[in-house]
Amino acid sequence: MTKTVLMDAVPPGIATPADITSGEFFRRAHERLNFSVPPGLTDAAVLAPTGDFGTDAMLQIIAKERPVRPAAVLVPIVERDVPTVLLTKRAEHLHEHAGQVSFPGGKIDPGDATPLDAALREADEEIGLKRDFIESIGYLDVYATGFGFRILPTLARIRPGFDLKINANEVDDVFEVPLAFLMDPVNHKLGSKEFRGMQRSFYEMPFEQHYIWGATAGMLRAMYERICLS
Repeated sequence: MTKTVLMDAVPPGIATPADITSGEFFRRAHERLNFSVPPGLTDAAVLAPTGDFGTDAMLQIIAKERPVRPAAVLVPIVERDVPTVLLTKRAEHLHEHAGQVSFPGGKIDPGDATPLDAALREADEEIGLKRDFIESIGYLDVYATGFGFRILPTLARIRPGFDLKINANEVDDVFEVPLAFLMDPVNHKLGSKEFRGMQRSFYEMPFEQHYIWGATAGMLRAMYERICLS
């Protein structure tokens, strides 16, 4: 069903985080995040409520019907004069989520010691982002999807000067979006989609020619709520 923008997702009485500096953002991130792996990454019975009835119902159904698929992504914030978030556009020929905007990442392999190791490995494999440029800060909240994935994002600060090498088998493009744009709730739109007769909502954050939505937008929104809100 066609996605429909419903409204701006700005809670009443909540100010935008325009006055939060990048230094304050990273200070809060270091203070609030750690590398303890949440049980919801692998335990199908552990699902944090999203606040949306349709989405919560969908995830409960998926948890009973499909095995959990643990995954890890890197949320790379490039420490430029105006900090940016590094995003990818998935290759059009992929079977799942073709052409969609995403973070570097993928499923956690048996050889990965931790979800962090999986995220760092995938970032290198997909776009050639080397560990020498990455300062990992901590895990954000597990994000569950309608495909059975449980995604654990790692927030990281990226030192400029890196040279990327895109793996064309997985990625079509890499681009950067200002962190301030993505952390401004004015840019958090709500869309709606039907799942088995129920309406569920999801976030959209269109930026220039890029349509950021679904899991990627949802994880960005969760990062906003975890770090930008006092």
